[in-house]
Amino acid sequence: MSDRRYVITLSCPDRTGIVARIASFLADLGASITEAAYHAEAEAGVFSTRQVVDAASVPCDVDELRSLFAPVAAELGGEHRISDTGTRKRAVLLVTRDQHCLHDLLGRVWTGELPVEITRVIGNHASLEPIVTAHGVPFHHVPFPAAGDPLREQGKVTAFEEIRKLVDADDPDAIVLARFMQILPAHLCEAWAGRAINIHHSFLPSFAGARPYHQAHRRGVKLIGATCHYATADLDAGPIIEQDVTRVDHADTAADMVRRGRDIERLVLARGLRWHLEDRVLVQGNRTVVFH
Repeated sequence: MSDRRYVITLSCPDRTGIVARIASFLADLGASITEAAYHAEAEAGVFSTRQVVDAASVPCDVDELRSLFAPVAAELGGEHRISDTGTRKRAVLLVTRDQHCLHDLLGRVWTGELPVEITRVIGNHASLEPIVTAHGVPFHHVPFPAAGDPLREQGKVTAFEEIRKLVDADDPDAIVLARFMQILPAHLCEAWAGRAINIHHSFLPSFAGARPYHQAHRRGVKLIGATCHYATADLDAGPIIEQDVTRVDHADTAADMVRRGRDIERLVLARGLRWHLEDRVLVQGNRTVVFH
């Protein structure tokens, strides 16, 4: 067996015979299945699957495999995707001044732990440029107008248009808002749907919006967390990919919560991005199926 894999994901209306139809298609090709996962959502009537096959066992390249499988997906009435692990995926990171998630992702890529090429990092402040360039990644500073600037709204439109051009030039598989702290306009959420990944520093849906740790401290919660989700036009309400929590108590200050929360943010974002890159996340409306 080779290390190279073709990953097939499919979501379709649930009915009898889906697994048999896919299995027979792969068997007729002589494909060797290395992973197979399934989920039937009874309430929505949707079936989802992720199939991984040894590329060396398939007597065609990935483009021909896509062509051959397309009629099967159409027959099943589903949406599908086929990716090739031999093609390295790409990501663009959007950042501001907070550096913990940036450091973590760059470190994971540097050590080979995270299977992605970071093609560029875009920041609305220039303070993180030395960190990025030290890793050999291009950094682009796109300033945003300050609060109180009478032309702020138009300035934000101009800034986001520059960001859009930079991102779209790379056609990345993921656009990661690594504590970017700017709200993506609705048209970018739509254009980057299923690719724009945000890390929010709370266990959503609790404490959405700004300064969630301070909100949590005022509420006296005993658990704080972080949420990795796809960005949508509804602020902090997109499909959730991954979440985690850590315990706090009455003695913790808001600053303590921020410090503890940053550890969770790093882990949750890294997990969520990895699962996205490995085609383990299937979006169904405002929910996800995540094949771990």
